[in-house]
Amino acid sequence: MRLPLGLLLASVVSGLLSVAAALLVMPGGSLQYGLVMLLALLGYVVVASRGMRRVRWAVIVGIGLLAVVAAMRLFWYQEQVGDAGLLTYGRVGETAMLARWREMIDRERLAAAGLLLGVLCLAAGVLALPARGRRRGVATSVLALLLLAWFGLSIARGFGRYPLLELLGAVGPALLGTLVAMGVLALSGWRADRRWLLPVGSFLLALAAADAYSDLAAAWSGWWMISNPRDDAFLQVGVKVSTSAESFPQVSRAVEAAMALAGPGLVAVGVLHSSREADPGQAEARQRR
Repeated sequence: MRLPLGLLLASVVSGLLSVAAALLVMPGGSLQYGLVMLLALLGYVVVASRGMRRVRWAVIVGIGLLAVVAAMRLFWYQEQVGDAGLLTYGRVGETAMLARWREMIDRERLAAAGLLLGVLCLAAGVLALPARGRRRGVATSVLALLLLAWFGLSIARGFGRYPLLELLGAVGPALLGTLVAMGVLALSGWRADRRWLLPVGSFLLALAAADAYSDLAAAWSGWWMISNPRDDAFLQVGVKVSTSAESFPQVSRAVEAAMALAGPGLVAVGVLHSSREADPGQAEARQRR
């Protein structure tokens, strides 16, 4: 078995194990297998993209950044499990919980910034590909516009309930990451490979980015409503509040893991396939080596 094929197979198996762990409510195992999947995918891209100067480094850096984000999430989860202890009730306990809640939001903002940079690098790789299919390009552009309209209508409610500058400051990286991912989806059809790996991966990547925005917006809006209660409202920690992400469809952790891993994976492999199809001389040169 050749090395690229072995790395790709290891990436697929690790991704399936990550989804299975999430389905069995094993978040630690899901994060670990997800990190292994991205590292194996990174190795595949490094080996398989030799001679593809046009897209090589953009895809390598993009997948590398996503692997760094996965490593940070795994470290934070292990730290959270290690710090788990007894709850403190009363005003002191509420203040401590809000501080911890805010720390988790800041971490998710950092992860969203890493996701944004990773998606930008993948977008650069897609842009470097030559445009080819017009019909496929029109189809993915229309799909991206429909997805953008749904996303805009879903987030419109939140902008009227909370301070605009604070909301944008909190969810800005996740919002930009979602918009860039939708832009990649619009471009993917124009530069798609014959197997449609790039458009399918771009669609899953856009959904994963929108889901990440939904989680961050829900966490921040819940924290803000508890921290800044209205004079005529009675709020208590542990009581469900209305958040800015209520209009987003709720999916299971297994579905989230599948979208977050399959999206970048299919985009990376699709970019490499499209680059080979656009320049057959690259494949011939690799075979001679």
